[in-house]
Amino acid sequence: MSSRRKFIKNTALGTVGLSALLSSFSASAEANKNTSKAKPVKKPLVISTWRHGLAANEEAWKQLNNGAAPLDAIVAGVGVPEADPDVRSVGYGGLPDREGKVTLDACIMDKNSDCGSVSFLQGIKHPIAVAKKVLDETPHVMLTGKGALQFALEKGFKEENLLTDKSKESWEKWLEKSKYQPVINIENHDTISMLVLDEEGNLSGGCTTSGAAWKLHGRVGDSPIIGAGLFLDNEVGAAAATGLGEAVIRTAGSAMVVELMRQGKSPYEACKEIVERIYNKHKNHKDMAYLQVGFIAVNKKGEHAGYSIRPGFNYAVYDKENGNRMEDAGFKIKKK
Repeated sequence: MSSRRKFIKNTALGTVGLSALLSSFSASAEANKNTSKAKPVKKPLVISTWRHGLAANEEAWKQLNNGAAPLDAIVAGVGVPEADPDVRSVGYGGLPDREGKVTLDACIMDKNSDCGSVSFLQGIKHPIAVAKKVLDETPHVMLTGKGALQFALEKGFKEENLLTDKSKESWEKWLEKSKYQPVINIENHDTISMLVLDEEGNLSGGCTTSGAAWKLHGRVGDSPIIGAGLFLDNEVGAAAATGLGEAVIRTAGSAMVVELMRQGKSPYEACKEIVERIYNKHKNHKDMAYLQVGFIAVNKKGEHAGYSIRPGFNYAVYDKENGNRMEDAGFKIKKK
């Protein structure tokens, strides 16, 4: 009996020792595996919504290479489509509301989560630059309407007519029927959003828009709202939205994308899950007939992605390895 107990005891101790040894080998192998698969962070990286993001990326990239701070690069980058009258959804030449007035929204956010925003701003070509002034020179996050205009004028911005002849003609044609039903990927790709991962691995972002065409005078969408149209956490990643702002606001879309990345999801997985959440909340909604929402996202590793409800959403990406190019986003609803 004594010999049997001794045998069992020695066997058990041997098993414990072997298990510990195997665990050690396993942990070491896993560490080596993770190390061998670790990819260098792609930085700097600039990502922007829609085809007008190419020109915006080009300018932002040039600014970064010339030593500009990320927020200044964003202001300069998205300032290109803001000033382009042929970009009918941003800034100068943007399609007006149903009263024929061009009203603008914008926001900007830095690595420290400091942010500035303007909404329902009229007569100022570059709302993103005003938003940065709000961040830099006020204790507030958002200024709106006449107050935002007053602030802009005090800071030296020039007031001008933003309604071009082409946009006025489109508005007058719309007045013939006065039907509010945005055309998917045309009238509701109403934003340029830009995210930047700089050389230091820090994140910044900005959005600017003339909002949905033919909206009620006074309507504000998601683009100037931190957490809806734009959100970032410098420990995790950044996200920005485009499309029907009401749907993004209802779900705090960009903040939720970042939160999912915090939980370990990739940018693609995070964008996809929030798009599906928006789809499920709206599939029986009055907005569903023309609902389009898309997100772009980038994490601290430099991984990026885009995803939308319907096909047609694309985004511009600029990095050292592949230069400036367009990428198509994944989408929920397949073409019929």
